[in-house]
Amino acid sequence: MENWKGKRWARETDETLFCKKVRQAERFSWAATRGVNEEELLENLPEDLQRDIWRHFFNFLKKVRLFSLMDEPILDAIFTKLRQTLYIRGSDIFYQGSLIDKMVFIVRGKLESIGADGNVSPLSESDVCGEELLAWSLERPTNNDGRRVNFTGQRLFSNRTVRCLTNVEAFALRADDLEEVTVIYARFLRNPRVQRAIR
Repeated sequence: MENWKGKRWARETDETLFCKKVRQAERFSWAATRGVNEEELLENLPEDLQRDIWRHFFNFLKKVRLFSLMDEPILDAIFTKLRQTLYIRGSDIFYQGSLIDKMVFIVRGKLESIGADGNVSPLSESDVCGEELLAWSLERPTNNDGRRVNFTGQRLFSNRTVRCLTNVEAFALRADDLEEVTVIYARFLRNPRVQRAIR
């Protein structure tokens, strides 16, 4: 009987914590966006104006060394693929053994990266996590039509945990979108200067 009560109490506690996190995420999302869907707003504007807005909006990315080396056509291609992402305090963006399926560009907030050896590195505004996805994508061979050769089971897994110490505003570039950009601009991205920045 006591065991059953203990399990029920634990389940109710888990549900309460889950509901609390959902409410916290909703409040943070509202505060960050003010209830405005920027992507929908931009869709109705002329393309050249959209491009100018993206360039202004993502100007912070030029603080990231890799992006400071890129020409505007490549940056424009990347800007259109970036998606706003919000994480609440205590969330893990990556954890050891998880699939790396995106690059995350931090706009606001504090995080920590915990390596497999236990070393902790701070992350904050203008830092990137998941950047190894770019190097991995460029190393994959392409077939005759320029598409990446897809080997069954070939995936990139994290050897660290990236945890949010505060609420975090970021932009994410998903693996499929990154792959599309790397295929189109492979020659530029294989430039030795860019390769050094990636590493």
